Amino acid sequence: MIKNYLLLFFSLLFFACNSGKERQKDQNGFVKVKNSAFEINGKPYYYLGTNFWYGMNLGSKGAGGDRERLIRELDRLSAMGVRNLRVVAGSEGPDTEPWRMLPSLQTAPGKYNQDVVEGLDFLLNEMKKRDMKAVMCLNDFWPWSGGMGQYLVWAGAADSIPYPPPHPNGDWGKYAEFTAKFYSNQKAVETFNKHIEFIINRINSVSKVAYKDDPTIMAWELANEPRGVNNIPDFLKWVDATAGFIKNLDQNHLVTTGSEGKTSDDVASGTNLKNDHSSKYIDYTTMHIWVQNWNFYDPKRADKTYQPSVDYALNYIKEHVEIAKKLNKPLVLEEFGISRDLNSHEATSQTSIRDKYYARIFEEVFIRANKKDNELAGVNFWAWAGEGRPRVPDGFWKAGDDFIGDPPHEAQGWYSVYDTDSSTINVIKTYTEKMDKIGKK
Repeated sequence: MIKNYLLLFFSLLFFACNSGKERQKDQNGFVKVKNSAFEINGKPYYYLGTNFWYGMNLGSKGAGGDRERLIRELDRLSAMGVRNLRVVAGSEGPDTEPWRMLPSLQTAPGKYNQDVVEGLDFLLNEMKKRDMKAVMCLNDFWPWSGGMGQYLVWAGAADSIPYPPPHPNGDWGKYAEFTAKFYSNQKAVETFNKHIEFIINRINSVSKVAYKDDPTIMAWELANEPRGVNNIPDFLKWVDATAGFIKNLDQNHLVTTGSEGKTSDDVASGTNLKNDHSSKYIDYTTMHIWVQNWNFYDPKRADKTYQPSVDYALNYIKEHVEIAKKLNKPLVLEEFGISRDLNSHEATSQTSIRDKYYARIFEEVFIRANKKDNELAGVNFWAWAGEGRPRVPDGFWKAGDDFIGDPPHEAQGWYSVYDTDSSTINVIKTYTEKMDKIGKK
């Protein structure tokens, strides 16, 4: 009889211990998906965040770094209620190439700039202090961080990248078709996979926590705006294989694509929200909206083009919401923006149209996020520049210039939100508060 009681006692003890472990696992601060929405520790998680792509470079102790500024920027964002940052977690050299964010993280295959790597460590640790979440973008379809084109060059597929504009004689179509070859190039993909392993398995030099165990990270993103172009079958195979590869290395974090969604020309871009996010390893869907880049909005004809552009953006959201519902996966608008009034790139110019546009897009996100069926889960505006300022407004970035919201290949000051843009900041604050309240009544 005593023996039976002892067996029962130890069985109950074992069950209690393991149940406790399971509860602890569920309450560890990682972002999870439930009912096409996000949650943290069983509580709803909706957010209004920003793109802060240069965070790891700002966190470096080396060239281009400014940790004191990084701390100030994170404090500003935190005060605004912005606690979700989409950041670059993979940039490729060599640093002699044009239109690049410099210095690069990976200077050559498997070779890393330790200052930049530790800058990413520092960024994540500072974000943790402020209860922020990071979406970690691992690759890029576009060349401003090196990206897929650089992996192809490293693989020996070409001697150089056929850069798009603003490179002299650059051609967007030729560049896109070249870069889409990445998905079919086994050596290029394998080199990228080694980078994925390096980042996911890294032990943070500041916090001493492995990236794969760090709840500061919300998700791994396969790439910034990956497109299938004329190589769609291999693109879709790559999405599934790469997302599965990440899940095998890390069961804690979400995985997404970083896709724009339909774009203004889904035939040329080779993108499809449903197909691109159908893999069982992809946890949520993404879309980007660029009414100005896609030639719907002309800031010098705002009186005639603003409202049609808003209508286009709202319909774009509606279309993607319906597709995401069928997939039963959360949807995030992770990029959108618009220029200052009259397309001025001066930091002191007016932002009345941008403020109105931000408010309308944020309101649409809020309304849809607040519905019972969780039509939208989050939004990241493009992009936070903070106290950084262009060396030459409307010029192009080069090493030594301030990092701002506009990447090196784009006119500096185009879409940046500065720390002095008080009216835009007020709009952001209003909607971070509204998003934070969803599901917490």
